[in-house]
Amino acid sequence: MSRNVRKLLCPPDSVFRVLADGWLYPSWVVGASRMRDVDPEWPRAGARLHHSVGVWPALLDDTTSSVRWHPPHQMVMTARGWPLGEARVTVDVKTAAGGCLVRIQEEAISGPAKAIPAAVADILLQWRNAETLHRLAYLAEGLAPQHVASETA
Repeated sequence: MSRNVRKLLCPPDSVFRVLADGWLYPSWVVGASRMRDVDPEWPRAGARLHHSVGVWPALLDDTTSSVRWHPPHQMVMTARGWPLGEARVTVDVKTAAGGCLVRIQEEAISGPAKAIPAAVADILLQWRNAETLHRLAYLAEGLAPQHVASETA
């Protein structure tokens, strides 16, 4: 299971504002290229994001489902990326001095990606999820109240 952690200069609520807006998904998730639809119930458990993965003209339409929505602490999703398979993605957020710590964990749960040796998969996912957290930080910190950002500068 791949794990990445990043300190963000914003409160946990700002992170969950980004996660709650399904239309922002391709802005912070590396590999997601566009949104096709967002279930009206998003981000409640069972709701889905309808997105495309890849680069035009090789786009694949797929979905990501919310499994657990517990703001401002945790969100769990099942991200589909066929033909590679499905992954369980957990985003945990904890308050920290001057902001919050965000941890993203990802693990293949079905499909051919599950057969990739864990050490190899972790290297690839570490790189990808470091950039994913970097993008999430830009969005969440941009939504943060100015007093939080100025206290930590």
